[in-house]
Amino acid sequence: MEVTQQCVVALTWTLKDTLGEELDVLDEPVEFLIGGDDLFKRIEEALQGHGVGDALDLHLEPEEAFGDYNESLIFLEKRELFPEEIEEGMTFESSAMPKGTNPVPADLLYTITEIYPEHVVLDGNHPLAGIAIRLHLKIAAVREATEEEVGRGTAGTGFFRIEPLAPGNETLH
Repeated sequence: MEVTQQCVVALTWTLKDTLGEELDVLDEPVEFLIGGDDLFKRIEEALQGHGVGDALDLHLEPEEAFGDYNESLIFLEKRELFPEEIEEGMTFESSAMPKGTNPVPADLLYTITEIYPEHVVLDGNHPLAGIAIRLHLKIAAVREATEEEVGRGTAGTGFFRIEPLAPGNETLH
């Protein structure tokens, strides 16, 4: 079966920046819905017509991937509003910000990038925002999507929608 709209494709990949630094490796295949919200349009377009065993090398500019870096998504908040045990790298959903913080754009994940005695720096940008990426993909399987997957718009994978990370967890998926 070839990759078409409304199918599920299982992928492995190596994600690098333009200098060749490895950012993420997905060794075990993960399923993504084509025509849903799981993958960037540029990746979906490149996969069309390919089948199991095919490998692709893609270069994605920031606007095709995680977007340009937006300095207006950097916020300073009072240190006293956050729990004592916070660490750099911890994330907060916009809906779960501590009481008393300034309103922030909704539906974003905010990462603590710096902690000072008087304030905390929060960044609402995706960790890969502003970075052109190189992606080596391999198609491990292709199948028809279920009605439920099409209805949800996802095969259940959230890699390209940043999810909260556990403290100390550096992986992106």
